[in-house]
Amino acid sequence: MSLVKKFATVGGATLGSRLFGFIRETFMAAALGTGPVADAFNTAFRLPNTFRRLFAEGAFNSAFVPLFAREIEANGMDGARRFSEEVFGVLFTVLLFLTIAMELTMPFIVSNLIAPGFADDPEKLGSTIVFAAIMFPYLACMSLAAMMAGMLNSLHRYFAAAIAPVFLNFILIGVLGYAWYAGQDPIAVGYGLSWGVMAAGLVQLAIVWIAVRDAGIKIGLRRPKMTANVKRLLVLALPAAITGGITQINLLINTNIASAQEGAVSSLVYADRIYQLPLGVVGIAVATVLLPELARALRSGNVNEASNLQNRSVEFTLFLTLPAAAALLVMSEPIVRLLFERGKFSPESTIIVGHILAIYGLGLPAFVLIKAFIPGFFAREDTRTPMIFAAISVVVNVSLALTLFPRLGASGIATAEIVAGWVNAVLLFATLVWRGHWGRDIPLLTRIPRLVLAAAGMAAALYYAVGWFAFELSSAASLLTRATTLTGLVAVAMVIYFGLAFGLGGASLGMIRRNIKRGAKAPAEPAATPEAGD
Repeated sequence: MSLVKKFATVGGATLGSRLFGFIRETFMAAALGTGPVADAFNTAFRLPNTFRRLFAEGAFNSAFVPLFAREIEANGMDGARRFSEEVFGVLFTVLLFLTIAMELTMPFIVSNLIAPGFADDPEKLGSTIVFAAIMFPYLACMSLAAMMAGMLNSLHRYFAAAIAPVFLNFILIGVLGYAWYAGQDPIAVGYGLSWGVMAAGLVQLAIVWIAVRDAGIKIGLRRPKMTANVKRLLVLALPAAITGGITQINLLINTNIASAQEGAVSSLVYADRIYQLPLGVVGIAVATVLLPELARALRSGNVNEASNLQNRSVEFTLFLTLPAAAALLVMSEPIVRLLFERGKFSPESTIIVGHILAIYGLGLPAFVLIKAFIPGFFAREDTRTPMIFAAISVVVNVSLALTLFPRLGASGIATAEIVAGWVNAVLLFATLVWRGHWGRDIPLLTRIPRLVLAAAGMAAALYYAVGWFAFELSSAASLLTRATTLTGLVAVAMVIYFGLAFGLGGASLGMIRRNIKRGAKAPAEPAATPEAGD
């Protein structure tokens, strides 16, 4: 299977999850708006999500995958199964004690670390504590699921781990649909959503567990033991977890800061949901596929293939991300109005969230490039360098957020996030080049400015079109009119961008055709198992 096809497999599944996530957020915006229950739920949900990205996805998709792949190559599937059981025993024990400790200290953590700004509203603070206590076991489920996903990715079975998150959206949409049917008040909706998150964690764990068994690996529960393999994993996992979860670290800190302003937390979450669509579909697909592919190329000593993989990945991410960033920058407000402005989500909320989304658009290429650069370090088992750069970007984020929030509100926090993202991306790329781990690629260097020019031309056309169709995109127009107009503008923008990209030489049909066919001629990979389905 070619690199493009693997990206498409993971990206397609992620796209489905994110589209249902839009539906979920649309229902939630109508039910809760940016009010106190929305702030409470979003703040509470941030806690297990942050731990999941830090100690689950970040660690296991970065440190576990190369070690698991090496174990398969050295000792076959039996060795990989033993290694998995060793890791599973330690991980399960750590998660059990962490969950108990967090449940017992939840009031202190929420009141002092997560949302100190809620102290002036005891009802909102109390709801946040209860919601967080209900949802926190979701972390244990998703951490174990992340380990299973790492195994599946190493076996080149990407689909199951990518499709599992959609069930969180299915369940929460069901909760919101029932709440609307039953006429529940906002606090009841908050409780229903919290229990829905907990149930979704169990369902997602079951999906990847079954997929791993179908792949031929049955994991039994062993007594936790610090074997040499586990120690090596922990050495790699700690910095990898911090690095992989840098966005979540920033979001958690920013949630703490934003809690001082009514509605700021929810405004950031709604904007984040929209910009996560291109980030998730492109960035996560590239990171998920690129890491095991790079690890395989480097293990076989094929430096040229590793360099080509990195360059083609950057080319692919920019080709799809630059137009998305330009669109978010110039038409953020109509997008937010169409998706969220109904029920308790007011026109004033649309303006605030739209402004935040436009700022996020400027940072989108940086966050996608980070996901393309980091595998270049992790595949070489260097997790320390990205951790240092991640720490630097956290300092930049916190400093700017504290400076800008009193003046710009939630928009100041968004600005801090994107500046920190660009700092991280530049440091990662410069280090890869300096170490000689990034091969010079003339076609890539000539295509990037042409892709930027194509995206700029598309943005200019969209800017004038949005002004021309101002009434059709406004609150005064019907939902159907707004949806039809926005869909038409997106379609025209795609024609303009792809026309300019191909016309200027930023992309070519021959290049795409060669990437698609490349995998069909490649020899079978010893680490792969029969085709199954991130």
